[in-house]
Amino acid sequence: MDSNWHIINADHGHYVTAQQDESTPLLLGNRSTGHRSSGTSFGFSVLNLMNAIMGSGILGLSFAMASTGIIGFSILLLLVACLASYSIYLLLSMCIQTAVTSYEDIGLFAFGSPGKVLVASAILIQNIGAMSSYLFIIKTELPAAIAGFLRGDHTGSWYLDGEILLVLTAVCIVFPLALLPKIGFLGYTSSLAFFFMVFFALVVVIKKWYIPCPLTLNQNIELLQVANSSDECKPKLFNFSKEGAFAIPTMAFSFLCHTSVLPIYCELKSPSKRRMQNVANLSIGLSFLIYFISSLFGYLTFYDKVKSELLEGYSTYLPHDALIITVRLVILLAVLLTVPLIHFPARKAFMMMCFSSYPFSCVRHIIVTLALNIIIVLLAIYVPDISNVFGVIGSTTSTCLLFVFPSLFYLKLSREDCLSRQKCGASALLAFGICVGVSSLTLITLNWINKE
Repeated sequence: MDSNWHIINADHGHYVTAQQDESTPLLLGNRSTGHRSSGTSFGFSVLNLMNAIMGSGILGLSFAMASTGIIGFSILLLLVACLASYSIYLLLSMCIQTAVTSYEDIGLFAFGSPGKVLVASAILIQNIGAMSSYLFIIKTELPAAIAGFLRGDHTGSWYLDGEILLVLTAVCIVFPLALLPKIGFLGYTSSLAFFFMVFFALVVVIKKWYIPCPLTLNQNIELLQVANSSDECKPKLFNFSKEGAFAIPTMAFSFLCHTSVLPIYCELKSPSKRRMQNVANLSIGLSFLIYFISSLFGYLTFYDKVKSELLEGYSTYLPHDALIITVRLVILLAVLLTVPLIHFPARKAFMMMCFSSYPFSCVRHIIVTLALNIIIVLLAIYVPDISNVFGVIGSTTSTCLLFVFPSLFYLKLSREDCLSRQKCGASALLAFGICVGVSSLTLITLNWINKE
């Protein structure tokens, strides 16, 4: 890479010169303020980034393993994790050059207003997809959680209807919280979501030994002693199926955290490119470990009968298990606290694209929040399978934000020689992202057509 970058920041009105060294502070202008010494520690920065990484995608990865096989899944998951780390490296390199603190502003530097709008559009769609996946979990898991406390036959009761509960939750909890001008307190509480995911992974490991194979719906399932000798109970190392088209998009959806990298850097104590990259590498590595463990034991519990949303399988075979009910409740709590938070960047992206030149309006604020709420509720109700959310969003906006945009912006902004190692790497990442996005979306579409 060039030893120096010389860029005029038109938006901020100052001249930036940054030495391309691994220990160089990313935002030199902020060093003089003296606030960095009281920033967030390395450990808490790792937790913050892991909280940005881990979400509803963990529930769909066991299905991805069933579609690709254990070794096939492991290779793909490791590949996506490594490329996610490399694309963060490209983002940090561009942060040195531009001295901005948001993904959208890097798009602005690269391609002007169209670049900023393009990134904002991707973030908006990505957040809508994430919120709809969370509400889908409410639709499927809240009735199961309530049923876990009930005895007897309550079939047909309104309080076990997922769509009714979803609408009530959206109207009574999500919408009012999303309307609040400040909900910073939810940020602290939702950080518990990471620990909830770790708890979920531990329970998946434990419950592997409580569900025998071949699977049976016998009410005395825990008393059955069934030999795991049939073909149904043999894990596949490699598997090629039409559902495999959902694998990489689901992984991309699960590892996306790039819109949070620069804001987390802004709070990092003693910031530098190397330090922030270490935060990213450790966060992605730990997330990979949790994802792999939960996916492996989820798959080894249900094999080819694993559901696209893992907890649904436990609802069928362990409907009244206390530990499963506890996991379901903490996942639901994490979802309820996270959806209102995701409303904020989604609404900000929409306002930036459509009303950036207008002053704040309370009426507009309410209408946009209501419209977003209606859209995600309708998606959660009418999308039949959460794998469709992971597949479509993962192959489009997740792929763009994870692979395509960082490499494309780097190629545009970097002053290196065209045949330099970093530019060749960025070119390869760009080609990979485009190929994965186009091929996955095509296969998913063909899969839908064949089902009709």
